[in-house]
Amino acid sequence: MTKVLIVLSAADKWTRADGSIYESGVWAQEFVDLDEAFVKAGYQVDLASPGGVIPTMDKKSLDPKVVGDDIADQMRSYLASNAERIEQPLVLANIDTSTYDAVVVPGGHGPVEDLYKDPDMGRVLVEADKRSKVIAAVCHGPAALLAATDADGQWPFAGRRMTSLTDEEEIEFGTADNAPWLLADTLRKKGAHFEQGRNWGTFVVTDGNLMTGQNPQSSSKLAEAVIGALSATRADPAYSGSYPAALK
Repeated sequence: MTKVLIVLSAADKWTRADGSIYESGVWAQEFVDLDEAFVKAGYQVDLASPGGVIPTMDKKSLDPKVVGDDIADQMRSYLASNAERIEQPLVLANIDTSTYDAVVVPGGHGPVEDLYKDPDMGRVLVEADKRSKVIAAVCHGPAALLAATDADGQWPFAGRRMTSLTDEEEIEFGTADNAPWLLADTLRKKGAHFEQGRNWGTFVVTDGNLMTGQNPQSSSKLAEAVIGALSATRADPAYSGSYPAALK
C-alpha cells in the first residue's frame, strides 16, 4: 500500500519581529484538501508533528468571515470526523522515512515558527530526497525545506524550481509588516528558483520529486500532482522523475 506522511506544525503562534505573538497554526484547508485526497486514493496516511504535539488549526482558517461559510463548514466537519487521527500524531523524530512514498507539508504560519528550523524535519526531507521520494508542500509549508542540510552542509534544494505563498500575498493578507522574515524572499536568497502565479490563484510547480503549491487555493491541485506521481511510480518502479509539469 502507498504510504504518505503528512507533517504538521506543532506551533500555535508566530513570533513577530518585535516579539509580539500572532496566533496561528496549520491552515485547515491545506491539510484537509491533501489528507482527504490521499485517503480517497486509498493511501495509508500517517500524521506526524514535532514531539508528537497535537496540531493547532489556525482559527482564521475556520472563520467564515475569512474563508466563507461553505469552506468553514466543510473544514470543521472533516476535522471533527478525523479528530482521533489528528489528536494522535506520530513523533517526527521517530519517523523512518524509508517506509513512506511521500512526505507532505501543509502550511499556515506554523511552519515559519517551528518546521523551518526543526532538525528532525530536515533529516526526513534529506532522506526522502536522497531516495527520490515525492516531497510536497503548500503555502507556508515550503518553509520546512529550509531545515534540510545535506552531508556537505549544503541546502539540497538549491537551484530547484518551487513556489510558496508569495511576498505579495503575505502583504495582501496583512502579515508582511513586522514579519521576522518573508518566506518567498528567503527561499530565493537560499538559492531556490522561485516561481509564482497570480495572487490567490491556483499555481503548482513540479521539479522532479519536489512539488510545491503557492497558496490554499493550490492545495487540491498539489494533491492531484502528488497522486499522479505516486501512480506513475507504482506502475513503473523504475520511474525516474518525468513528473507532471507545472500546473496553473
